Amino acid sequence: MASESAKIHNVVLFNLINSLSQSIELPRVDDFLQELAAIQQTGSKRIALLGSRHVPITHQQLIEMLSYAIVLGGNQLITSGATGTNSAAIRGAMRADPNLLTVILPQSMSRQPRESRDQLEQVIHLVENPKNDSLSLPEASAMCNQEIISRCQQLICFAFHESHTLLKTCQDAEEQRKVVTLFYFD
Repeated sequence: MASESAKIHNVVLFNLINSLSQSIELPRVDDFLQELAAIQQTGSKRIALLGSRHVPITHQQLIEMLSYAIVLGGNQLITSGATGTNSAAIRGAMRADPNLLTVILPQSMSRQPRESRDQLEQVIHLVENPKNDSLSLPEASAMCNQEIISRCQQLICFAFHESHTLLKTCQDAEEQRKVVTLFYFD
């Protein structure tokens, strides 16, 4: 019954958007409906959480609680291995359920800082990219972020207005019709 009601609601919403789109300049209707369906999805999701390395400890604690809640809700969390935001996301996910965490590194484990390696050695689903070891970290990170957004349905990002790599990742995710939530530190 509830599922039938949801179908009727979506049909009414589709018809309303379709009629509005004929008189007002709106984004493509199917783009909007795809985003709406992703937001309304009640099952588990693949959520990417990325952000800056330079994060105050209080913000790291909030990010850790957010990732804990995401994973506790049965969602798979995907992040990278950098310090700051990603490290906080890893801590929260590991507390909730380590099996629902995937960490994708921009380069091989040997290229990660010692403080990151200690934490990363505990991750069950760890993807290394040694083929990127010859690249600069910003180049490897941009490629890594592309891999992460290709695997997720939704992206949550914590950035500064000058975080060019992260902002480009958000833009790319939106172009791929992912649900993107961007928080600014500044």
